[in-house]
Amino acid sequence: MYLQQTQVKNTTALVTGAGKGIGKACAIALAEAGANVIILSRTKSDLDKVEKQITKLKRKCKFYICDVSNYDDVKSVFNRISTLDILVNNAGTNRPDHFTKIKKEDMDYVVDLNMKAAFHVAQMASKVMLKSKNRKAKGGSIINMSSQLGKVGAPNRSIYNMTKFGLEGLTRGMALDLAKYNIRVNSVCPTFVETPMVKKFFKDKKFKKEMMNNIPLGRLATDSDIATAVVYLASNASSMITGSSLVIDGGWTAK
Repeated sequence: MYLQQTQVKNTTALVTGAGKGIGKACAIALAEAGANVIILSRTKSDLDKVEKQITKLKRKCKFYICDVSNYDDVKSVFNRISTLDILVNNAGTNRPDHFTKIKKEDMDYVVDLNMKAAFHVAQMASKVMLKSKNRKAKGGSIINMSSQLGKVGAPNRSIYNMTKFGLEGLTRGMALDLAKYNIRVNSVCPTFVETPMVKKFFKDKKFKKEMMNNIPLGRLATDSDIATAVVYLASNASSMITGSSLVIDGGWTAK
């Protein structure tokens, strides 16, 4: 059989930033594909809604209110998790400004969440994965949510560029360290996606026009575009892919 199923039945997946947007879509898509899901977010009301959607799919769902940029919060969550097969390292943010005007507190905030938190979450997740005695046979998958701006620069996005280029480097280094355990590590690099954060940025009509002109396919990505790619990288259908990036940018970086 050449066509492998992109299912992840009876695995356990953890998704950060799962209360809304891309993270929510990834959590639900993984549940649809057969995974039991652990979801993290800072907002309980968001987690409640996602949990209800996942339990309707007859999959198990646990949630933890957690600020992933708080090391102690993250450590507390992972101390309560006994098994894990898939991590979607999704939580992230952006505070755009011209390079010369960036405030220290904004740089610290973005770096703490996009890089430091991503590192700590991935490290703790991999340690839980390695507790499984049959990990090498079973395999595992870590998916870091990067960006097309981890591949190319953009005006007023220097901090974001820095963190996403760093996440691309982390992905490759992790992939080499974890390969001997059959834990694969890849990144997903979306273009602008129809999320609440992007809608806020696109209120600037000039910025929106400039960004849309950079996408040859002429449209934004949907959260479904990203979630289906995540399920593929989480599944055995991508079993020979590690240390790589799946770029979902409508052709932006092809130019």
